Amino acid sequence: MRTEQLFNSNSLIYLITDGETTERNFTAKKSKILNLITTAVEAKISLIQIREKRLAARLVYEIVLEAANLTRRTDTKILVNDRADIAQAANADGVHLTRTSLSAATIRRSFPRDFIVGVSAHTIEKAEIAKRDGANFVTFSPIFSSPGKGDSQGVEKLKEVCEHLRPFPVIALGGINETNFAKVLEAGAGGFAAIRFLNKEKNLKKLAAYFADKCGPGYEREI
Repeated sequence: MRTEQLFNSNSLIYLITDGETTERNFTAKKSKILNLITTAVEAKISLIQIREKRLAARLVYEIVLEAANLTRRTDTKILVNDRADIAQAANADGVHLTRTSLSAATIRRSFPRDFIVGVSAHTIEKAEIAKRDGANFVTFSPIFSSPGKGDSQGVEKLKEVCEHLRPFPVIALGGINETNFAKVLEAGAGGFAAIRFLNKEKNLKKLAAYFADKCGPGYEREI
């Protein structure tokens, strides 16, 4: 799938790894992440972010390299949290930038045109900057209550951001699970991202079946 098709598709789903990998548990956790990615590819999950901030760069690279091999020639794209250099070296598809990362404009000047750039945004102003700087999408968060993420912004704020930036893709993030993902899609989000919810293989399989079966209105039913 070409990048422009990816971001013009409906209900983009963005899996973010749980960040619990350390040098001590590396072998077991790497295996778990790669198994999860295999399931995600089968479920046609759109994006996967390798977000293992507790690892040294060489170990992040090792995971990303193997992950990119698993998703090559599939519709699933691999992004790396913060480290565009690791993403490019490991043949991943792009980077997800945080508050402390380089700007999207800097990445656009220094990396290939088809390199995917996502940006974390917590205000409409930051989302506007990301759009102006050439990002492919933003995650807007937290929508619902999520541990350690501060006050939730709510669905109405998400709707405001989506309407303001349309057709630029806004991906909802924060406290999203099987009981509420429909609400963010109805609010106009281009998709949703999650850590806890999407790090369970059974949920990936349920989502795949749900969206394969869905036709027209009907998001209100739970998976």
